[in-house]
Amino acid sequence: MNRIRLLSEQVANQIAAGEVVERPASVVKELVENSLDAGATQITVEIGAGGRSLIRVTDDGFGMSRDDALLCLERHATSKITRAEDLQAIETLGFRGEALPSIASVSRFHLTTRERGDTSGEGTQVVVHGGRILEVKAGASATGTAVEVRQLFFNLPARRKFLRSEETERTHIAHYLNLVALAHPQVGFRFISDARTVFQWAPVQWSSPAERFDALQERLRQILGGEVPLLRVDFSNEVEDESGREDPDLEPTPESVDAPSHSSTPILSGRVWGFIGAPGVSRSSRADQHLFVNQRPIESRGLNFALLEGYHNALMKGRYPVCCLFLEVDPASVDVNVHPQKREVRFRNESIVRGFVTQAVRRCLLDFARPAATTASVEAGLGASNLQTLSAGTTATPEPPTSPTLPGWESIARPAPGSTMPHLETRTEPVSWAPTPQRPLGAPRSPKPPTSGTSPVPNPAAPPPTPGTAQPLLQVPLRIVGVIGRLYVLLESDRGLVLMDQHAAHERILYEQMLARMESAAEAPSQRLLMPETVEMPVQDAHFTLEHLPVFRRLGVELREFGDRTFLLESVPPFVRTRNPRQFVLGLIDELRASGGGINTLRFGEDVVAKTVCRHAVKANDPLAGPELEQLLADLRRCTMPYTCPHGRPTLIEFSWRELERKFGRTG
Repeated sequence: MNRIRLLSEQVANQIAAGEVVERPASVVKELVENSLDAGATQITVEIGAGGRSLIRVTDDGFGMSRDDALLCLERHATSKITRAEDLQAIETLGFRGEALPSIASVSRFHLTTRERGDTSGEGTQVVVHGGRILEVKAGASATGTAVEVRQLFFNLPARRKFLRSEETERTHIAHYLNLVALAHPQVGFRFISDARTVFQWAPVQWSSPAERFDALQERLRQILGGEVPLLRVDFSNEVEDESGREDPDLEPTPESVDAPSHSSTPILSGRVWGFIGAPGVSRSSRADQHLFVNQRPIESRGLNFALLEGYHNALMKGRYPVCCLFLEVDPASVDVNVHPQKREVRFRNESIVRGFVTQAVRRCLLDFARPAATTASVEAGLGASNLQTLSAGTTATPEPPTSPTLPGWESIARPAPGSTMPHLETRTEPVSWAPTPQRPLGAPRSPKPPTSGTSPVPNPAAPPPTPGTAQPLLQVPLRIVGVIGRLYVLLESDRGLVLMDQHAAHERILYEQMLARMESAAEAPSQRLLMPETVEMPVQDAHFTLEHLPVFRRLGVELREFGDRTFLLESVPPFVRTRNPRQFVLGLIDELRASGGGINTLRFGEDVVAKTVCRHAVKANDPLAGPELEQLLADLRRCTMPYTCPHGRPTLIEFSWRELERKFGRTG
């Protein structure tokens, strides 16, 4: 007796629905993707009971003819691809042709559509219950397609029991609509829940790259609300994709022989654009990290790590960046057919892509901190064989250290107890200040020369601000008013009030000076172990280590192959103290993978440097005189990442005039 039997079409569709349709948000995702692929400019999503009782998606796209409306309910029927080669260059959101039959097999499904350009006013209506077509008829219809899904999982009680509360399911749907609305600001979206309009976003048209940024910024304002300080990212680069080299051991095919000859190493080009949070803008979770690959919203741990690596020590521990970033690469270099719901993608060379994103974020932050500076390390490529330093201290001119333990510091050093700062006069009383004349309420505020106190500290390298863009805080004149609490320096600008943490600011200055001196060498310092340690690791880690031995050597870690999966650890940087060599090497491997290879030579000494400068920086209750404060501010302006200390805490906090007036009740 045969035990293997062919499943019916209905059972096969329900099995496919288990992969594609996880919850009501999955249905909305598939239907909205079809609408976008159909060229819709206005999409309306209506749900009832969190999507349990009703999901209706209406668009004004191309629509379908009667034959196409029937054919789209067959498994693997699609207009997106025709050949297997098309899977290597997918540019649409959908391509499998199994979403509609899967949804129709687990719901009461109603499809109404009319082709664009059909002047008859008559469309096609198809009614399907549980995968069986009950009725096909002609009926009045607007141009486009409307899909109505009722009683989801009515014929699968077990699946229906796993659905969450109505509010939870509604939140999942709203979250997806937020993502797809960010990816397509030129499309209008309307979301209705239980006959109540939750939100309605008008389309924002654009016709040039500059207008595209404006459109995205407007859509971010519509979705996020408020005034979140964001930085514009626009970075393009081309690197050699070593993974794309042809294998010389493979026999050539007739097609490859007849094909025209090209370079043996393909070029991977890409662009990263969008917005990231300014220094000081972060969250305790990744909830506001929106990542898109070729306009497809995705979830990627690799890109999340790359984003963190780009910020590096500009964030406090346990905080995560805020971003809306779009990665545009050749569709052939990314595989979107690796996840049932297409939430994840696979890159042909993920390390290059990670480094690419890290480079874009770091470049944006450096440009914000020092708009007139050009950092050579950021301009370098990030190929596997061209790992360049991306640390914040690389733009400073390195000087030879004057001490083997702690290099001598320029400009400012922490005073010893009972002594004064060298070459600077110490003053214990607070700096006096005189109030400026009050302007009429509602009158425009313009910069005024200081009436008393310390003169403004100019920034000679600051370029003129671009019209319509916010100028970085340290690029505007600041007048030192005084010190409060013997820690926070009070400054005034033409934009409002500024507080500077003297300890955090001095930490950043000393940190960058020390790193610049240490990085003057081509490689990190290394100290040989008295007895080499044997490190045995899993196969994947061993393969990664073998490929990146030059990188380990550049970081001051000397590893020598000692078998299939065994290495000898012969030297480590002098600032590394570990009792578990294997754990240290495995941790180093994990950090290299997370950074995509773009890691600076002294990454593992940065914690030691940060702790060292923390002990030597000025502390609270250390009195600083006016000239000392001016020198502190001037030195902070010269830093490459001046807005955070090495631990990620802010060095400056700004209160705008509008915020102050609102707190005093002087504005509505």
